[in-house]
Amino acid sequence: MSFNNFPLPISAIVLDLDGTLLHSAPELAEAANRMLRDLGRPAVSQELLMSYIGNGISWLVKRALTGDMHAEPDAALFDKAMPFFDRHYTELLSRSKPYPGVMPGLKAMQDAGFKLGCITNKSSRYTGPLLKSSGLAPYFSIVVSGDTLPEKKQHPLPLLHSAKFFGVPVDKMLMIGDSLSDTLAARAAGCPVFGVPYGYNHGKPVEDLDVDAVIANLSAALPLIKHI
Repeated sequence: MSFNNFPLPISAIVLDLDGTLLHSAPELAEAANRMLRDLGRPAVSQELLMSYIGNGISWLVKRALTGDMHAEPDAALFDKAMPFFDRHYTELLSRSKPYPGVMPGLKAMQDAGFKLGCITNKSSRYTGPLLKSSGLAPYFSIVVSGDTLPEKKQHPLPLLHSAKFFGVPVDKMLMIGDSLSDTLAARAAGCPVFGVPYGYNHGKPVEDLDVDAVIANLSAALPLIKHI
């Protein structure tokens, strides 16, 4: 189901974190390369590592180890690699900054009366510190991390859970993201979805995704929606 009768009647907005709110790729890539170095493996280009982002930390680590989007590495190697990545990323994550336009966009949404939430596939042990260090935390009344619920995006559960929390019909909640997992989750939940073009959609243009609109920045969503 697509939504294209603008402006869309919306009560709440949920936003992805990595690639939508925060430019976290440099820190994720650096942590992955430090992990590879600890394992005695050669470094990988930041561009390639950026294409691995979007399905959570475990898949980023698996892809860095295998050089493949879907392959499973040796289980013992993966178990050895994860603590290395965790240590390095924990040291680096406070360096991640919001994209230009994110702070004024969130404030404009809040000022317009929209309830705001953040839905990410990132583990809660990273999400909380990231939102706090970047100054984003005060904007969100709900944060759903990759380990908050039994399922994560591309499953609809995080969106359905958020709509229930807000007390709004799911089709009156807008998802804003940058990747396939965001659009699949939104469509499965039955809610509209906008895409931002500057994120980490595995190196593919967001225009190729099943989105209702592509917005240059968060503020550009406001003319396309009306608060109800």
